[in-house]
Amino acid sequence: MKYTILIVPGLGDSGAEHWQSYWLNQIENSEKLIQNEWNKPQLQDWLIALESKIAAIDGNIIIVAHSLGTILVNHWTAKNYNKKVIGAMLVAPADVDSEAHTPEETWNFAPIPVAILPYASVVVTTDNDPYIAVEKAMDLAQKWGSDFVNVGTKGHLNTASKLKNWAEGQAILQTLINKISQ
Repeated sequence: MKYTILIVPGLGDSGAEHWQSYWLNQIENSEKLIQNEWNKPQLQDWLIALESKIAAIDGNIIIVAHSLGTILVNHWTAKNYNKKVIGAMLVAPADVDSEAHTPEETWNFAPIPVAILPYASVVVTTDNDPYIAVEKAMDLAQKWGSDFVNVGTKGHLNTASKLKNWAEGQAILQTLINKISQ
C-alpha cells in the first residue's frame, strides 16, 4: 500500500528536537503541514491550510498529529473528510475544552468534536500530560472510535520529553499501518 505520512504539528510548531521533526527527516514518504501562524492559531485558518495540504497530496494519507494538531484533524474530519485520509495517529491531544489544561490562544478550537472517525486511528497519551488528563484522552479515544495507548510518564510527548526519533511511537504507527493494511 502506498501512502504519505502527513505530519501535523500543534501550537508553536515542532522544533528540530521534536520527534515529529525526526520522523519528517527519517520517513521517506512524509510531508509536514505548515501553518502561517503557529503561535496564535485560528481554527478556520488552520483548517484551510490542512484542506489545501491534503488536496495537494496524491494518494492515500496517514496523519500523524500532535497536541492541538489532533484537535485540528478532528475538526477537519467533521467538516471536510476526504477518503484519501485512511488513518491517523493522534498524539497528546490538547484539551481545548479545559481552561485549566490549555492556553487561551487554543480555546477557539473548542468544543472538541466527538464523532467517530471514519478511518483507523489511535490516540496516544501519557499519565502526566499537563495539557490533558489521561481520563479525558481515554474518553476522546472511545468517542472517536480510536485505539488507545498510554505510554506512561513522559509528559506532553514533545521536545521537553526528549524522545528524539521515538522508536516506541514508530512502533505504534506501524501497528496502525498494519491495521489499515488488513
